Amino acid sequence: MGQIATSITKQIEILKLRNMDFDMEEDKVKEILLDIGYYRLGFYWNPFEIDAEHNFEKGTKFSDVVNLYYLDVDLRSILIKYLNRIELSFRTKLIYYVSNKYKKSPTWFIDPKVVSRDFIENFELHYNEDFINDNKPLRKHHGKYINDRYAPAWKTLEFLTFGAISKIYKSLNEQEIQVRISELYGVRNHHKFINLLNTIVYVRNCCAHSSVMFDLNLSKSISAFAEIQFNSTERHNLDSCIKVILYIIGKISNSRKDEMETAINTLFESYADNEVIQNIVKNKIGYRF
Repeated sequence: MGQIATSITKQIEILKLRNMDFDMEEDKVKEILLDIGYYRLGFYWNPFEIDAEHNFEKGTKFSDVVNLYYLDVDLRSILIKYLNRIELSFRTKLIYYVSNKYKKSPTWFIDPKVVSRDFIENFELHYNEDFINDNKPLRKHHGKYINDRYAPAWKTLEFLTFGAISKIYKSLNEQEIQVRISELYGVRNHHKFINLLNTIVYVRNCCAHSSVMFDLNLSKSISAFAEIQFNSTERHNLDSCIKVILYIIGKISNSRKDEMETAINTLFESYADNEVIQNIVKNKIGYRF
């Protein structure tokens, strides 16, 4: 769309000039462009572009662009369901084991004997009046215990993001607790667990912010881990991330792992007869039918 907004009619004209095959009624095309948006759909016709002028490969169908978009939507929906389950499990274990280790320090997340000072300094800025007022249990706590600077960990950590929770884990001073928690997920080397955790948090954030999923590519490779059978030596793509999520969810519940795997397989296999989408699933996502 460049630097100037254009009408939907003009958007269609531009796409036609770039060789887009509109295999839908024009009213439907307009409805989709007004619903999803020209700019967002651009992420999904990008794989079909053949040059710097954004021209499309001959035979590029608008329906395939839309199918790819909805594949992404459905995949994101599946992933977020199980990522939320992992987040809940990890949060609960972190609160439980650290709180019981430091019973005399209910606000251990700001205790320099427990976590790094760097984390504490950043968190002190975050735990402000707005944070308290935005979360009813914290607001009630401080209304009752007016002299408390912080609410206990089992209250406070419930309202932190997955990213913040993972930072607390990485900021723990005592490696023994990190290892104890990582072993609950079948990973003895807590440094490898942190790598897997970073992957999960990244995918979780992508899903939460409706990012494009099919061409997700990690900036840092996932650690080799004997328990996870990746499809190739390339451990940056979405399929490799899915393998990590499946492994961790399996340590929480085998039935949830089977459920997630079935849902993903069913989604991808529903496009098995669409050669265009099938190639993207194989070559971009890394999934194998």
